[in-house]
Amino acid sequence: MKVVAVSGSARRGGNTAALLKAVFEPLNEAGHECELIELAGSEVRGCAACGRCRDTRDSKCSGRDDLGNEVIAKLFAADAVILGSPTYFADITPELKAIIDRAGYVSRSKPELLSRKPGAAVVAARRAGAMHAFDSINHFFTITEMITVGSSYWNIGIGREKGEVADDAEGLATMRRLGENMAWLLERIRGG
Repeated sequence: MKVVAVSGSARRGGNTAALLKAVFEPLNEAGHECELIELAGSEVRGCAACGRCRDTRDSKCSGRDDLGNEVIAKLFAADAVILGSPTYFADITPELKAIIDRAGYVSRSKPELLSRKPGAAVVAARRAGAMHAFDSINHFFTITEMITVGSSYWNIGIGREKGEVADDAEGLATMRRLGENMAWLLERIRGG
């Protein structure tokens, strides 16, 4: 099955990407295909509130023509979704928020695009504020009727400078367990 993860970090290959790759390890071991999309260096704009996606019902954001549409299409095509963000003033990055808003709005006219699909939030933090960011992502999963996947602790890794999450043994263990739990759930879904 296909798992798509989106890193909302402004740093390509940063702490958020490292945490997402740690989640991928058990998923890959279980035979699932994983794809990491990094928003770093791309301009992804928020919802224009044009409402055209409700009228066209073509599973696309009609109000913007940027990387967001490609990302949204991959989220809709995936069997499971992981959204990751560093903590920016106790919340997620504006780029990830744009993806959430646009995917959420598009899916309002076609709930089957996300409904009952497993989703997991992953957050990198320097020190604090991660719980609000974690909640922001999970709110998206609940309003789109997704199945939220958890771990042995909150899906949060600690590190400020690029690569510092590699020193957070508990955070990496939490990510690995998250991947194991998602693989377990995907196997149950596949089995019917």
